[in-house]
Amino acid sequence: MEDILKQVQLGKMNIAEAKEKLATYEDLGFAKVDHHRKKRQGFPETIFGEGKTAEQITAIIASIQANGDAILVTRISKEKAVEVRKTHPELIYNEVAELLHTEIAHKKTASTNFIAVLCAGTSDLKVAEEAAVTAEAFGCEVRRFYDVGVAGLHRLLDNIEEIQQATVSITVAGMEGALPSVVGGLVSHPIIAVPTSVGYGANFSGLSALLTMLNSCASGISVVNIDNGYGAAYNAALIHRLAEQKEEE
Repeated sequence: MEDILKQVQLGKMNIAEAKEKLATYEDLGFAKVDHHRKKRQGFPETIFGEGKTAEQITAIIASIQANGDAILVTRISKEKAVEVRKTHPELIYNEVAELLHTEIAHKKTASTNFIAVLCAGTSDLKVAEEAAVTAEAFGCEVRRFYDVGVAGLHRLLDNIEEIQQATVSITVAGMEGALPSVVGGLVSHPIIAVPTSVGYGANFSGLSALLTMLNSCASGISVVNIDNGYGAAYNAALIHRLAEQKEEE
């Protein structure tokens, strides 16, 4: 802000240009795009694709790109993604996770920090991949441990030494949702539990898994909403970022 005001004072920028640069959001009529989200929270605004038309998503993407920020669209169907990519062919669509995003640059660093994403079963992959790709889009290293549910505990135990080295674990499970409790008794880092809507009738579309996770006796577990892989990834990325900052100090 001070730099912009100095440029106005020196005559290098007019008032109209300064107002444009200082604006915190852009009003598109149907949406107010928050251009200061990254400044306030560290990550740019994410577009929730469900309920929006392809035309609306396309317009929001153009606004975000004009501000120099990366694109991440969640819960976007393949049909909408195809339409949006006609205007923005540089974006990548992940059909499993239903995410549309800027190409992710995987940086090689000396850091040992990573986010572990655990998935109980193949039926939970959609939510797990939403979490994994979102965390990667936020600049985090992610390691995936899929199909490690409690029905075959040996599959989890075969990977537990590597999982224990993670900064934070995102644990995705449907059915009775027991996986986070098991993992919680084996690791010393935070766990973000994600219940999924996968399961038979008494699963109540994920409610049984949600209640199991909320009632876990294992310490260090936080629970997000049903199928909310994005929310889990956001929280995990915040924890990961703090660990990275501490390592740099």
